Amino acid sequence: MQAGKGLRDPGGWGLRVHFAAAGARKNTQALPLPMPLGPLTYAFMNTSKPCIHIEKARQHNLKNISLDIPRDELVVICGPSGSGKSTLAFDIVYAEGQRRYVESLSAYARQFLPQMDKPDVEKIEGLSPAISLEQQSVSRNPRSTVGTVTEIYDFLRVFFARLGRMYCPQCGRPIEARAADEIIGDIMALPQGAKFMVMAPLVELQKGTHQDKFKKLKAEGFARVRVNGEFYTLDDVPTLDKNKKHSIDLVVDRLVNKEGIRGRLADSVELALRYGEGRLVLHEPDKAAAGQEADTVHSTTSVCAHCRISLPAPSPQLFSFNGPQGACPRCVGLGGVDYFEPRLIAPNMGLSLNTGALLPWATDKMFSRYEDALKALGKRFKFQLSTPLEQFSEDALSALFYGEDEQGRPARASLGLRRNWMGGSVALGAGGDYQSEHFSDALRTQGQVGVSEKRWPGVIPLLESGMQYGDAWREALSRYRQTMDCPDCHGARLNTNALSVRVDDLNIAQFCNLSVERALEWLEKREFTGRHVVIAEPLMKELTHRLSFMRSVGLEYLSLGRSMSTLSGGEAQRIRLASQLGSGLVGVTYVLDEPSIGLHPRDNERLLGTLRSLQARGNTVLVVEHDEATICAADTVIELGPGSGSQGGEIMFQGRVDDLLGKADTLTARYLRGDDVIALPDERREGQGALVMHGITTNNLRNIDCRIPLGVLTCVTGVSGSGKSSLVVDTLYKHVALNLGLRVDQPGTIGGLEYEKGSAPVERIVAIDQTPIGRTPRSNPATYTKIFDEIRNIFAMTQDARKRGYKPGRFSFNVRGGRCEACGGDGQIRVEMHFLPDVYVTCDVCKGKRYNHETLEVRYKGLNIAEVLDLTVHQARQLFESYPSLERRLAVLEEVGLEYLRLGQPATTLSGGEAQRIKISRELGKRSLPGTMYILDEPTTGLHMHEVGKLIKVLHALVDRGASVVVIEHNTDMILASDHVLDMGPGGGENGGQIVSAGTPEAIVADPNSVTGRFLMQERLDRLKRRRE
Repeated sequence: MQAGKGLRDPGGWGLRVHFAAAGARKNTQALPLPMPLGPLTYAFMNTSKPCIHIEKARQHNLKNISLDIPRDELVVICGPSGSGKSTLAFDIVYAEGQRRYVESLSAYARQFLPQMDKPDVEKIEGLSPAISLEQQSVSRNPRSTVGTVTEIYDFLRVFFARLGRMYCPQCGRPIEARAADEIIGDIMALPQGAKFMVMAPLVELQKGTHQDKFKKLKAEGFARVRVNGEFYTLDDVPTLDKNKKHSIDLVVDRLVNKEGIRGRLADSVELALRYGEGRLVLHEPDKAAAGQEADTVHSTTSVCAHCRISLPAPSPQLFSFNGPQGACPRCVGLGGVDYFEPRLIAPNMGLSLNTGALLPWATDKMFSRYEDALKALGKRFKFQLSTPLEQFSEDALSALFYGEDEQGRPARASLGLRRNWMGGSVALGAGGDYQSEHFSDALRTQGQVGVSEKRWPGVIPLLESGMQYGDAWREALSRYRQTMDCPDCHGARLNTNALSVRVDDLNIAQFCNLSVERALEWLEKREFTGRHVVIAEPLMKELTHRLSFMRSVGLEYLSLGRSMSTLSGGEAQRIRLASQLGSGLVGVTYVLDEPSIGLHPRDNERLLGTLRSLQARGNTVLVVEHDEATICAADTVIELGPGSGSQGGEIMFQGRVDDLLGKADTLTARYLRGDDVIALPDERREGQGALVMHGITTNNLRNIDCRIPLGVLTCVTGVSGSGKSSLVVDTLYKHVALNLGLRVDQPGTIGGLEYEKGSAPVERIVAIDQTPIGRTPRSNPATYTKIFDEIRNIFAMTQDARKRGYKPGRFSFNVRGGRCEACGGDGQIRVEMHFLPDVYVTCDVCKGKRYNHETLEVRYKGLNIAEVLDLTVHQARQLFESYPSLERRLAVLEEVGLEYLRLGQPATTLSGGEAQRIKISRELGKRSLPGTMYILDEPTTGLHMHEVGKLIKVLHALVDRGASVVVIEHNTDMILASDHVLDMGPGGGENGGQIVSAGTPEAIVADPNSVTGRFLMQERLDRLKRRRE
């Protein structure tokens, strides 16, 4: 190193180090370092151990905090929801690490990468490149599968292209292009002394006399042919009937297998292949005499020698469902097609046609178009327009929905809608996304389906024809459509050519339908010979390694073909975690958001082992987590608090787990020690009847019957992949919703659904999940809960507003009039910075208040509308205590633990747990709930132990008001607080799908067959032990 030169880390991951010679002026020289500098760097920091040093962090609700996060450790950040955990981990550590790495790249490279905002922090040192694994970011792309996201499918495509064998899709015989020498070798392998004929297939099932062909063969010196299975000399071939189909084979040579014939056989094979256009038939007379199959067909091309079907040579592109070469032409690789569902078109079968039974034609104008044709249909099938649909015969209903065929018989079903590539090479016309299968010819020629009194085309074909009229029509008709497996590929996504290639007994789609565990077993049993050994070895190694990583994070029950959109946030995060295990990176900071989501306590130990393996490689693993086992397994625990929102943002504890359990007086420590506990209900409710489902075979459910008690809090639990979501979401929710006329996609398979005698049926079903309450900053808790409507009405009734003629709309920042037009009511203006992240600056006109000056002059109790939106829920409740309706809504938000939220807080800044509790509060605000069923999938996600207790109280409040609540949950406190428990299992995937135990939590604990029961008991013992210590 030259004197006077130095090193500078442009990403800020180390210190600026100066090298100066005596008498020389200090200087610096930049050297890009995309990875950490290592132990030498931190020696300059005067710290005993490498760490991420953060000074004066003020992002979001963080209150100017400073801390050192140890490097190369498993660090858990815990605390109440909204206390600043995600802000510290993701918005500061991850965002700054990613931003500095991106900024170290060239300007050209930066334009292709997402730009991270610079966090509001004084100083950060000791960062390494960061990788974020968040649980909210589940891919909703219908083309994303477990296999494609993990990149296992890329290796599978090469695996089947290089090692697969083609089979005829029609007859199932192997198709293999073979060289002439290989064919000769097969023939020479016949037993010594075996007689055989070498023949060339000339004609296969073609009409004609073929006399010209016989004359030409005779002129060329050939003597014999086989016609329709009989042998003739060319001198005595019978005259063939020109109206019948015939098959003709040319006998090229007759031989006996013995030494010295190879030269003659080679000439005969070459001649037969030339006349047979690459095909040859080997006929063995002795087998024919014995009544055995005597013909063996050989080919030098990928053509079925029997069916003459040509297949393309296997290539990786053939197995891609994202391009026309491999995708199923009907569903274009999506695996499903849309179809119109009669139960959505006519949800109320008690209505008649003239009283609006058919929702698409419920208006008089629409119904009058088809009234005469429907009257004529009624005469043919014996119903009146005033007859309720429930009194229609089966034939009448079929004819009404699906139309009549040419003989006047009722059609039974539609083939669904055919997708196209929007201008791609397999597009079926210019009709848009879909093409009606029934009336494709009519659409191409007339542009519409005709309606006459002589023949009724059917409600569903008429709706299908409406799909050609553009996006507006498709959107209007979407409420009557569902998705089903493609009838051509049956959900495999690929075309016939791709599915005709198999390795041993499986094609690529069948392999992707195996669970990860079964896929590993199948690969371990494969044995290859010859040149295939060299090809298979690296592919098998990659496949088994990646599948093993998925198993190590508790995902052995998933199949590679499963759509990513069907996974929970926790499953999606663990898939990405498995991919990181396979990458082998070192010196990276991994930031994870509740990786234990969706994991049964039984599977948590394996997850902790995975996190430890990442850390042991020399990585820093930073985890935002509420799970007790994960917190207790950490090297360092950082607890934020003491409360949520503006009441949080402070460091309550940082140190080792022993210190947290021993002397810390924090919310988490008190719950871990057992000083604070979640109270169990004094008694369990008895159900008020029940909903019963019979013969459930959805996904891995094994033809089970399930009884869901009504009027109680029911908890469905079980190990990962045991069938909980299949039972509750795919079957219970979707079938009840479908019966209520709601649009759902692909409901699960059941034999029947009924209510026990005396049970009040479910009249309303609501799924409350953790998806955002809005996708733009304009959405906030006040707008979602309708609180803002009442607030605007209150402002419109003030004396100043009435004088100025202001209506409630004046106080909305979404419409012209009262909002600031300089920023459009956003309060901020975006400034594009091209190669740098966009900058948002506060609007100079409204100073971030969103409203114009005149609107802000109107005040209620001294506050203008912008100041009211900046109040917390608790403050707003005090302000509006004289308005009972508004005060009650605000009180409900306090009951669910959201008293700290500001009314105008953008929806995009809310956590999943906060969004879910806002949705629950809106339901609690309703006056009456009998007949309502609520479905919640892991509602404790993102909640601290203290908040779980509040959530349990809220769910019991819903039940007390007449509702039925069904939750899928692994949290032991939630299970113990339920009235009724359904424990699924005994294992995951193919080893699950059964109800292992059902009853009260006490009954589950006492059941020796229940894995959940054993962990509930162990949880109690662990808490008692910690409390004694």
